[in-house]
Amino acid sequence: MSLSESRVAADRTLKYYKMHGLGNDYVYMVEGENDLPSDLSGLARAVSERHCGIGGDGLVIVGRRGDGILTMRMWNADGTEAQMCGNASRCVALLGWLKGLVDTPDFSLYTKAGIKGLHLNMAADGSVESVTVDMGLPVLDARHIPVDRDAHDGIIEFDADIFDRHLRLTAVGMGNPHGIVFLDHSPTDYEVLTLGPELERHPAWPEKANIEFARVISRSAIEMRVWERGTGETMACGTGACATAVAAMLRGMTDRRVSLRLRGGELTIEWREDNGHVMMTGPATLVASGRFHTDSISANPFIRQYDTAEA
Repeated sequence: MSLSESRVAADRTLKYYKMHGLGNDYVYMVEGENDLPSDLSGLARAVSERHCGIGGDGLVIVGRRGDGILTMRMWNADGTEAQMCGNASRCVALLGWLKGLVDTPDFSLYTKAGIKGLHLNMAADGSVESVTVDMGLPVLDARHIPVDRDAHDGIIEFDADIFDRHLRLTAVGMGNPHGIVFLDHSPTDYEVLTLGPELERHPAWPEKANIEFARVISRSAIEMRVWERGTGETMACGTGACATAVAAMLRGMTDRRVSLRLRGGELTIEWREDNGHVMMTGPATLVASGRFHTDSISANPFIRQYDTAEA
């Protein structure tokens, strides 16, 4: 330990890992490595701030149950807790492998959206090339998405007039609610950044929703941009990619295996006919690790509600 490091009280720092899945970046902390504060919502806001914090789309806490199953809890950048994130789950899988929390390429992950099956696709040199996540069954029941609209012929669609645009949304749940808007052109900044936040809090969503703007390129490819509730536009959204693929398949626009082209890269989504599960495959990247100084929170002009005494 260096002299400068020894002068920092250990109880005022938290060990963190900065990771991303196709640019959807989060700050990750492992339960056993930290004495975490009780106000994890405030911690999420503090670490996510990109000028006076570490910077990220939110905070993910990784743990392990007594039966060996990995656990994941996550908070958006605004401090709201989310049920599930596909990109984050791939990063948790990689972190679990690198930290020795798991010792087999196939294992389970507990999330607030249920237990997900994970598979590490290994390269010849023994490194993790990509991660496949069994995202489970898509939610097509309005009560459980949730969305305040009725299904017709197995599809929940509704119209929304936002500013100067008349839009049709398809509702799909992937552990969290999604509203997909299909376009005949590539998604624009106006649609994502202006219409996205309005659609996020549309009255049809009791718990708000993630909004995807998508263009079907071919039977096997879709391009998409996403406005995530509680965060804003992100470079990628795993659950959003799955929901968009399911919506396109329900409408007969694509085959059951497609490439989702996001701002941060590509994901492969397959909606299996044998068991109805949605499989998502994509990369995960460890960017950096370090220690977050909780004393920095009190000097952060963007954080107003975090109780620094608990840090």
